[in-house]
Amino acid sequence: MTEAKIIDGKAIADATIEKVAKAAAAFKEQSGAVPGLATVLVGENPASAVYVRNKGRVAERVGFHSIQKTLPADVSEAKLVALIEQLNDDSLVNGILVQLPLPDHVNESKIIELIKPEKDVDGFHPINVGRLGAGQLDQALIPCTPAGSVILAKSALGENLSGLNVLIIGRSNIVGKPAAQLFLAEHCTVTIAHSRTKDMETLAKSADILVAAVGRPLMVQGNWIKPGATVIDVGINRVPAPEKGEGKTKLVGDVDFEAAKTVAGAITPVPGGVGPMTIALLMHNTLVAACRQNGVAVPASAT
Repeated sequence: MTEAKIIDGKAIADATIEKVAKAAAAFKEQSGAVPGLATVLVGENPASAVYVRNKGRVAERVGFHSIQKTLPADVSEAKLVALIEQLNDDSLVNGILVQLPLPDHVNESKIIELIKPEKDVDGFHPINVGRLGAGQLDQALIPCTPAGSVILAKSALGENLSGLNVLIIGRSNIVGKPAAQLFLAEHCTVTIAHSRTKDMETLAKSADILVAAVGRPLMVQGNWIKPGATVIDVGINRVPAPEKGEGKTKLVGDVDFEAAKTVAGAITPVPGGVGPMTIALLMHNTLVAACRQNGVAVPASAT
């Protein structure tokens, strides 16, 4: 039995990061400026803290000016608003990222909408969402995880995805909806499935590309996969791993990887698939934002 090609997200992300580093050097030479990324972390969620540290480390690796602001979990909304306004006004900061989720007492939508759209490197501001929905990809900042999902699909299938059937399981504003818009822009036929979808298995079996982004461990079974399909697993779930010892855990995706890899043509692993692409494309978005804000064309080496 032939097993699926394993899509190496880390290798593709590393190549993207190297391109961004070269482009950042070209941008500095042309403009005299250095792209600046500010990350804001509220509270002490361990996973968020690791993620923010990784972002800062990669930002420095590509030659960016990196700022990290860490605020206590009980910080007032007013203080967070004041920090965002300060970063909005700082000409050395081209990209602002507020790590989600925020504590319950903070209005998440208000904070997202407060970030200047041109500095919204997560692509979550309603103006960027609208530009993406209108197909204005050259003016929007594109959400990183969905953009990474498309790049990984193309790594397996080639640049032309036209006419392929795509099933996206999950309708979040962060992954599901923007992924649908990006695959539509590639001329795919896109279906979004969610918790109320009837007979998801039948839908899955017709998908040339299946994107799982629902946050339910191993939900997508191997017999759901169309033979030869490309599977992009966005899920990152921590589950018990008694085989490693008492109290131990492991990371798994939303897809039953071991079963799916015997049917699919290509599949992303968890970890090492979509995750590394998210940080790489955050760096790309920061570079694009810096170029736009300084009236400089995005260097060809970044594309």
